[in-house]
Amino acid sequence: MSSRKYKILFVTSEVVPFVKTGGLADVSAALPQMLSEMGHEVRIVVPKYGAVDERKFKIHEVVRLKDILIRIGERDVVFSLKSCFLPGQKVKVQIYFLDNHEYFGSRNSLYVDPMTGKDYPDNDERFILLANAVLELISKLGWIPDIIHCNDWQCGLIPAYLKTVLKDDPQFSKFKTLFTIHNIAYQGEFPRTSFKKLGLPEELNSEKGILNNGKINFMKSGLIFADVINTVSETYANEIRTDDNYGAGLKNVLAKRKNDLYGIVNGIDTRIWNPEKDKLLPKKYSIKNIESKALNKKELTEKFGFTYDEKIPVIGVISRLYDSKGVDLISDALPSLMKLNIQMVLLGTGDKKYHAIFEKTAKKYPDKFACYLGFNDELAHLIEGGADIFLMPSRQEPCGLNQMYSLMYGTVPVVRETGGLADTVKVYNEKNTDGNGFMFKKYNTEEMIKEIKRALKIFQDKEEWTKIIKNGMKSDFSWNSSAKKYVELYKTVVNNI
Repeated sequence: MSSRKYKILFVTSEVVPFVKTGGLADVSAALPQMLSEMGHEVRIVVPKYGAVDERKFKIHEVVRLKDILIRIGERDVVFSLKSCFLPGQKVKVQIYFLDNHEYFGSRNSLYVDPMTGKDYPDNDERFILLANAVLELISKLGWIPDIIHCNDWQCGLIPAYLKTVLKDDPQFSKFKTLFTIHNIAYQGEFPRTSFKKLGLPEELNSEKGILNNGKINFMKSGLIFADVINTVSETYANEIRTDDNYGAGLKNVLAKRKNDLYGIVNGIDTRIWNPEKDKLLPKKYSIKNIESKALNKKELTEKFGFTYDEKIPVIGVISRLYDSKGVDLISDALPSLMKLNIQMVLLGTGDKKYHAIFEKTAKKYPDKFACYLGFNDELAHLIEGGADIFLMPSRQEPCGLNQMYSLMYGTVPVVRETGGLADTVKVYNEKNTDGNGFMFKKYNTEEMIKEIKRALKIFQDKEEWTKIIKNGMKSDFSWNSSAKKYVELYKTVVNNI
């Protein structure tokens, strides 16, 4: 392992506990925190949306970073960078908030206009501003990082500026960039007319440059110009560069960079997700007293009016209710599943047609199927702690967290072989009692039901089932192990001359 300590500027569009729409926000707090605890110097840059509470987090002005003027296209834009620390941590991680009322401060929502349900039409300008703010921050502070770690399309212009406009600037020419894809499906596409706002060389205004199918594509910009690229699991890294169904129109760009493309599975927050310490569980338990898990199962079944029976397996689902998550498979499989001796609990929200299907099923089979259509953190913990089996048949899953929570909680996952699911779940093998879950490959209902039935059959043998549970509970999905892999990757980036 390299003992060198790096200076890392981590640029992101969301960070917990300030703002969150998805998993990126969790990564953007946990990874910098863990790297800091390992002795690296990490600073985070994130926009200050209207939803960020300035007083609560003691966000203050930085004299040198006040009222900075830049041009975006024909417009003069003034912004400041304010600062605070990531709250509640042993080692302080500094955060810089990009403060501009028009683009960020006046909006509570991050990317989508809640009035129209569509992306804000000026998202291009908002994230051109983020890229420029990062460059201004470095030159005004004179804090020279070893690496700028860019996340998703919102940061895609940063590597482009460094490799083109700033390539001969002694202050910027030494930088290395890592670009992390959290989900290739979101790319930051804008009309070609946006190009003149970017301030990039004209030759990039082409399909060879940062256009993709006639549109400016911020994700593509990051993929072409970053020194090294990674995504949030090894299997997903392979899928997006080899398979059109996953590459979302950028497969060929990624295929060209395959030697610079890595996969590292995200960690999970073991302070929140840990059955030994989980305050939201009726009964805490660990690998040493797995039998206590049954008390959570009892609570879960009674909560939904089921008859508790230790011999009847409870299948849990926690998901956004969209086809990409395999919810179409679950919905098509319901008539067959309801013939089996199971109980099923589903938590989630999403596509209204699925809301209707699940509500109807719950009415028809009240002793077998229950759903809670919405967000409920406490119930999410109870399902992970109380279910016997966790079903996650995603069509695409860059990383996935719930299968990792399930393994930690001794709730045996049944998943489809894709992305992070394939990298974290190991298929159980009866011959050598190896493996921690069940997996099917083809994206269809028959395959899924076949694998569920295989799990149900083994569930009847308590000793064998306990073995699978223990295999899962021994996993290490802490951020500590992911962060070590990131440090190795930073080493690759820095040496990638």
